[in-house]
Amino acid sequence: MTAGWTEDRVGALKKLWLEGQSASQIAKQLGGGVTRNAVIGKVHRLGLSGRAAPSQPARATFRPSRPRPAQPTQAPSAPRRIEAVQPRAVAAPSVPAPMPDLPGTATVMTLGAHMCKWPIGDPSSTEFSFCGRRASEGVYCVEHARVAYQPQVKRGGATDLARSLRRYI
Repeated sequence: MTAGWTEDRVGALKKLWLEGQSASQIAKQLGGGVTRNAVIGKVHRLGLSGRAAPSQPARATFRPSRPRPAQPTQAPSAPRRIEAVQPRAVAAPSVPAPMPDLPGTATVMTLGAHMCKWPIGDPSSTEFSFCGRRASEGVYCVEHARVAYQPQVKRGGATDLARSLRRYI
């Protein structure tokens, strides 16, 4: 159904558009078969570009439910003495030490796009939370990314050679 663009409707459209109303909101206010797409098309044909900022839904501000534990600050230390280390025959993959699961600062309701989503605690308990620190590697903070993303263990030696030779034998 096409909308009849009368002078009154065009005037109302211009006024609402410059107030920052969305195309959907304008279509509802104009009524009579005016769709969102009809509003967008008319706005483009009229060349309306300058407008107030569109109305945004109110965003909930992040307020941690519990205060974060204080981060200990390190004083500058004296230079360390480097001692000779004996090389190992086979290097074992380094597995980071598990982090203590401190209470997180984010809940399901307060978890944002750039916050660490590492779960802490039992999901069925009321104490369940997420880490909530700034995510730097994917969806986790640096410490949790080290635990979540383990490097692939490189197997070397005769097994790779034998496997590759099987293709040609």
